[in-house]
Formats: sequence, structure tokens, C-alpha cells
Amino acid sequence: MANTVFAAFAVLKDHVKFKVNQNAVAVDNLVFRLHYRITFLLLLVASILVTSRQFIGEHIRCITDTAVPSHVIETFCFFMSTYTVVKHLNATAVQQGELPHPGVGPMAKNDPVIHHAYYQWVPFVLFFQALLFYLPHYLWRKMEGNRLSMLVSGLHMASLSLNETELKVNDNLKVPSRNERDEKIQQIRIGFINRLHLNRPWAYGLTFCEIMNFTNVIMQIYLTDWFLGGAFLGLGQSISEPVSKDKMDPLDIVFPKVTKCIFHKYGPSGSIQKHDALCVMALNIVNEKIYTVLWFWFVVLAVITGLGLVWRMLTMILHARSTAFNRFVFSMACPGKYNPWNVLKVTHEYYFGDWLFLYYIAKNLDNYVFKELLQNLAEDLENKRHARYKILPLDVEEELLKKQWDDAKPPIN
Repeated sequence: MANTVFAAFAVLKDHVKFKVNQNAVAVDNLVFRLHYRITFLLLLVASILVTSRQFIGEHIRCITDTAVPSHVIETFCFFMSTYTVVKHLNATAVQQGELPHPGVGPMAKNDPVIHHAYYQWVPFVLFFQALLFYLPHYLWRKMEGNRLSMLVSGLHMASLSLNETELKVNDNLKVPSRNERDEKIQQIRIGFINRLHLNRPWAYGLTFCEIMNFTNVIMQIYLTDWFLGGAFLGLGQSISEPVSKDKMDPLDIVFPKVTKCIFHKYGPSGSIQKHDALCVMALNIVNEKIYTVLWFWFVVLAVITGLGLVWRMLTMILHARSTAFNRFVFSMACPGKYNPWNVLKVTHEYYFGDWLFLYYIAKNLDNYVFKELLQNLAEDLENKRHARYKILPLDVEEELLKKQWDDAKPPIN
């Protein structure tokens, strides 16, 4: 059994990496990763699970009292849909032995029925949903263009740069030399100063993709509800409520385990014969578990993503207004005893796009290195501000003020 499990999910081993890359550069946040990592993987595993017969056997098995081969009827019923009879969705009748299964029993011509055809599309829809959850991440990586990675790569162990030569920790990780660290910090300073006020497209691209994540998860909830015939929105609430003995289990209505199917064929005389089949839907055992998990996960994910957008709005409003806010945010981005207080001095000189870009630089640098970088940036921006306003020496300024005062005095008659 273990071999079959590994074989079914072997296709994921080349695309899903559980080992943390110590040189990886963070260009998004935890909420973003819940979409393109956790949710994408969850939907991908679900789509593989519903197509793996080694876990649940055949997806459908039908029995009928005719000479028609069973595999013919099973193939027909799987592709053309099965149904349950509404008037036989009676828990009391099933418990008393009047009905063999919920929704299964004799029916008149005009009795309402519920057709079940979604199960054949479940793996395709789950895979399509997985791609939609990955799409904002894909677009953001294209828009970001590895710009942040080119600046901060090689500085993950820069706080340990005490020697004149670099030290190799392993094949993927090394401690740069002191000169390499200083040169890299200088590159970040030059790159940041030269693109001051030009980081807005970078920040707005990230914000746009975060809005896409929220829009997508809401859309996925309604898409799944439409796919299940309007049964998904209230699924979680129905499951959470205690089921009385005289009421049907909501999962048995949406995902029936036994259904009916009618197969038509020509008889020996050329007349149309109707063959009534009873079908066991083993696939619905898995489907009900998948969509129950998805209902709770989508709700949690929508709430977390909405709170993430509220946080993004707060950063837009408070980044240049609140001292405490900047101290809190940058202490989270770059924790440690060297809290970069000079950020307050820098935030007066740039827009939200520059602030957000600097925040992600802080997330990818060691605290001590970022503090050194921020101090240098504060000096660079101060020098730039002085050059812009052409600040004069004190004695020259006093002379000009005295002259302006003398010119403004009224003449003495």
C-alpha cells in the first residue's frame, strides 16, 4: 500500500520542494505563500487523489438484472450521469427499512430527480483551480524580474564577514569577505538612491497581485458552488450543525454513495428497452472529504487574505506618518537587538513604493547589515536634500537676513 501511495504522488517530487533554500530571496509575504504553495499543493494532491483507483477502487460499479455487460452500463452511467429521486431522500424511511439507500426507490414519470454529473469533471476542475491559485504568483515573479534578488544575493551570511577572504560553508552557502560585503552594500545604496521615487511600479505590482489573490479565492468559492449545483456555500454550516435522526445527512444529498441510472438499448424486435441500474459511487467517498476540507480552507484563506489587504492599506497610510508604526514593522522584518531607528529619518524622503522596497530589502538582510545599510542611506538622502535646497553656511545666511531686515525698515524723516 505504501508503494502505491508513493507511486501516485511521485509526479510531484520534481515540482514540490520541502527543503528550505537558505539563499532564497523573499519577494512576497506569508499570505501570498498560502495561495501559491499550500492551496496550490492541496488542490493538486486532490486532483491526483480522485484519479487514483488504487485508493478507492473503481469509481463506479453498477448492477442490473439484464444481459447487458456490466462494464458497458458502468461506462455509460459514469459519462452520462446518475440520479437520485427527491421524494426518497428520507432518512426515516431508510432507517425503518422501507428504502435500501437514500434517494433510491421506485419513481413515477414526473417525480423530480437530482442528476449527478459533476464527478467526471472533478479532477479537471481541481487542477484548473490549482492553476488559478498559482497565477498571481507567476505574474508577480514576471513583474518583479528578480530585481530584489540581484541586489541582496550573497548577503545572507554577511553579518559574519570578519575576514578578508570568503569562507565556504557548503556548496550553496558562503560567508562573503569584508570587501565583498562593503561592495554589495554600496551597490544596494546606489541602486536604491538612483531609483528613488521609481519604485512605485514594483510596489503597485505586488499590491495588485495581492488583490488578485483575494479576488481569486472569493471567485473560487462561487465557482465551486456553481459546480456543485449550489450546494457548496452552505456545506460547512450544514456539516457543523448536529444532524437529527429524521433528517438527511447533507453530504449524502450532495455526494450520494448509491445512485440510479437508466440504460436504453434496442431489443430483438427493434423496440427500445429500458434497463434500470443501481450504481455504487465509490468516488463520492473521496469527493465529500475533499470539498469539506476545501470549504473550511477557502473560508479561512479568504479571511486571512482580506486581513492582509487591510494591513497593506495601513502600510500605505502610516508608513510616512507614524514613528511607532515604522519601528514595529522594521523590527519584524529585521529582528534583533540592532533596531534600525534611522528609518524614521529616511521615510520623509520617499514614497510608499520606496518604503515597501526597502522593507523587503530588510526582510532579506541580516539585522546588523541592514542597520549599516540604513545608516548609509540616511546620510545619502540627507546629502541629497542639502544639495537640492542649497543650504548656506551660517554666517552667509545671517548676512542675508540682516540685509532683508534693513530693506524692510521704514525710512526716517
